[in-house]
Amino acid sequence: MLPDGGSGRAAGIDLLRALAIVSVMLYHLSSHGVALPPMVELGWMGVDLFFVLSGYLIGWQLLGCYAESGTPRWRRFFLGRALRILPAYYAVLVLYVVLGDQREGGTLQPLWKFLSFTVNLCPRWEQGLAYSHAWSLCVEEHFYLLFPALVWLLARRPSARKISLLLAGLFGGALLLRGYLWQTQVAASMDAGDVGQAMQHFVPLIYNPTYARLDGLLLGVVLAMLRAFRPHWWQGLQAHNKALLLCAAAIFYLCSQIPLMSLAGATLLFPLLALGCGALLLSVTSPASYLARQRLPGAQTLALLAYSLYLTHRQIYHWLDTLLPQLAEQSTVVAAAGYVAAALLGAVLLYWLVERPALELRRRLLAAPQLDHYLAMPQASSSAGPKNS
Repeated sequence: MLPDGGSGRAAGIDLLRALAIVSVMLYHLSSHGVALPPMVELGWMGVDLFFVLSGYLIGWQLLGCYAESGTPRWRRFFLGRALRILPAYYAVLVLYVVLGDQREGGTLQPLWKFLSFTVNLCPRWEQGLAYSHAWSLCVEEHFYLLFPALVWLLARRPSARKISLLLAGLFGGALLLRGYLWQTQVAASMDAGDVGQAMQHFVPLIYNPTYARLDGLLLGVVLAMLRAFRPHWWQGLQAHNKALLLCAAAIFYLCSQIPLMSLAGATLLFPLLALGCGALLLSVTSPASYLARQRLPGAQTLALLAYSLYLTHRQIYHWLDTLLPQLAEQSTVVAAAGYVAAALLGAVLLYWLVERPALELRRRLLAAPQLDHYLAMPQASSSAGPKNS
């Protein structure tokens, strides 16, 4: 039996986490010969939903505190993030190292790239595909370092105009950079019909790197800023939860019509996905939303296991292919149920053996009254929020 996530968990956020991890798992399952509906090929978008969720939750964790007191606790933040991310991530990395020929994806990139969270910046990704899904964790780790630094700098002389210009520059700069990389590195191969060669440039230069994938995280931060510093705007948007849900559905449909391997896909698809995920987040977290008040069966459990599932599911799929090679040939329901059940079992083991103990340690450390004395550091003097300038 899985532990209760606690009454403090938000049903809407849990639902989105569950939706994101199921999308990613089914997307990866489609490459194992299981006959799944065509829409599963869009499951990679679940990663973008994770990005928006992370940007919003981490943004609120820092900005909510800043809006109230003007003094975010940086070192508590970094300690909490480290205990949340690193134990399970490194435990699975050890597993990949010791598995050798039994690991999914074959060759592993140099160990130092995983240890330093730079595997998503590898220019020759096709030479080592094992544990390649760690790329998104690298993006988030870079965000955890970049975002607090930006908040600290902006807090010295807060200005709504300065923050708006910075966000616009980051969004626009990433879009222009992806367009430039597409035109100079990918377009020629696509025009020649060599999709494989195009992918060898597209993935490491446009799809994986942090500098090209900040759209969702930044959109999440924008939502956190609205909630922290413009609560009336936040509440006003949430009051239209049904319209937001329809808007999200329309955006997702539009995204489904844009080929990822295209100029429009490289430039416009990621910010559009971020907008759709942001609208969905606003809708399902609205107090007026049915989904914010009611827990769908299994959503909380999937949300609780989402991180462990993300880390382990590809290796579990690979093991199942080896142990039960005929499973993929069964009916779609039987095959999918077998793979998903095995992935859940693997995630439960990682959760209980590594992730949960680390989270409990984090809870005890962050609750210790003497922690602030040891983690004390100077804060930038600031007002409680951005000025209207």
